[in-house]
Amino acid sequence: MKWNKILSAVSVCALSASLLAGCGSSTSDTGTKDAAGTSEGGSKKVENGELNIAVFQGGYGREYWDQVSEEFMKDHPGTKINITASPKIAELVRPKIVAGNPPDLMYIAGGDNLPILDGLIKDNALTDLSDIFNTDDGSGALKDKMLPGVLESRSMAPYGDGKIYLAPFNFGVLGLWYNKTLFDGKSIQMPKTWDELFAMNATAKDNGRALFTYQGLYPGYLDEVIIPSIYDLGGQKALDQFFDYDPEFWKSDVFKQVWGNILKFATEDNGLMKGTVALNHTQAQTAFMQGKAMFIPNGTWFEDEMKDAPREDGFQFGFLGIPSFQSGSSVKAMSQIEQIVIPAKAKNPELAAEFLKYIYTDKSIKLNAEKSKAVMAVKDAADLAKPYISETTYNVYKAVDNGMELVNGTFKTVAKGSRYSPKDEVYKTISSLMNKQMTLEQYSDKMYKMYTEVSKELKDSAE
Repeated sequence: MKWNKILSAVSVCALSASLLAGCGSSTSDTGTKDAAGTSEGGSKKVENGELNIAVFQGGYGREYWDQVSEEFMKDHPGTKINITASPKIAELVRPKIVAGNPPDLMYIAGGDNLPILDGLIKDNALTDLSDIFNTDDGSGALKDKMLPGVLESRSMAPYGDGKIYLAPFNFGVLGLWYNKTLFDGKSIQMPKTWDELFAMNATAKDNGRALFTYQGLYPGYLDEVIIPSIYDLGGQKALDQFFDYDPEFWKSDVFKQVWGNILKFATEDNGLMKGTVALNHTQAQTAFMQGKAMFIPNGTWFEDEMKDAPREDGFQFGFLGIPSFQSGSSVKAMSQIEQIVIPAKAKNPELAAEFLKYIYTDKSIKLNAEKSKAVMAVKDAADLAKPYISETTYNVYKAVDNGMELVNGTFKTVAKGSRYSPKDEVYKTISSLMNKQMTLEQYSDKMYKMYTEVSKELKDSAE
């Protein structure tokens, strides 16, 4: 199957075997140039060689960034890279951004950190990276090395003008996970529809666990269920309504059915693991691995992130994706691509650009897989990563090639000065649904009002 071009707010993509198994030709170890234009075995002397970078230290850790920086400095004599890394990287860099002294390059990820990227987009405070991806050094343009359609997406080209302001980094597949050992050992059939999944509640209870849990204090993880479900029911039109602030989405049957499913976990006996809403991501994920819940949403970083966590005997990660509402429809999953940016006020944007290109070299892609167990959004990355990632993780990517559809989307940038962060409003408020402090109708009314005001702000700002 083929990637569909991501030409608007969202994409629904099916990855081909060539993209996932790798279709790029290999390079030698003797100075062959890659698509980034950097000599893999050579070196380049750079003037003004100090670079300050800020990176998110989450499930992938920071070892890759330490190592790739060392390799870059070896290949570029006279350079020095200073790294600031933290799970709460936004808190550390925000004062520097406000003071007009941002890092030269930033890798921002993690739900609590992403609003800082929204702010930089709203303020037009990012460097245009188009030339970096479009320049052809004789071995091909860097853009041709990326997964097709990714650079055209709103996630990378947020203003709809074709200019790239955010560079793709790690590529994840997200959906529901289960204990493969339990399912295989007891011949439990994999649910393909929501009716089949909810019917498994009795099986869950028989095996001493709830049907579902999630990262309660971080309800944004539920987008991994919600976004594919919206597309499954309403297609591109419904996704456009959701991501482009059409207030009528919150009165639609698609909304009622998708959020009705989420609420059903909380209202059905044994549907939601007790205490879920008060747990952080590590606690909820550990409880799942200890056999306290049948399913949990997460992404392809899950296994490595929790490699040292306690688990029930014989536990083995299994990936389901997201069931369909109708029998016969393909199982879907959400895709997510992390981002790297160069702030417009970076002190050394030229060196930052060189470092960004270096990140896409085969040497760096392999190093990232080895140290982070991650796959970049590059055509041959899964093949390059295969020796370093688990069979389970590799099979998650391969599942797409066997009929699983990938769905991706990004909220439209709100007007400059808006008091709303729609993603936070949509997902964080779900906690009030799950702990029964708010009805589905009250939630709908709140979201309708918010979308109406955000749409008005956008209209007023365009006049």
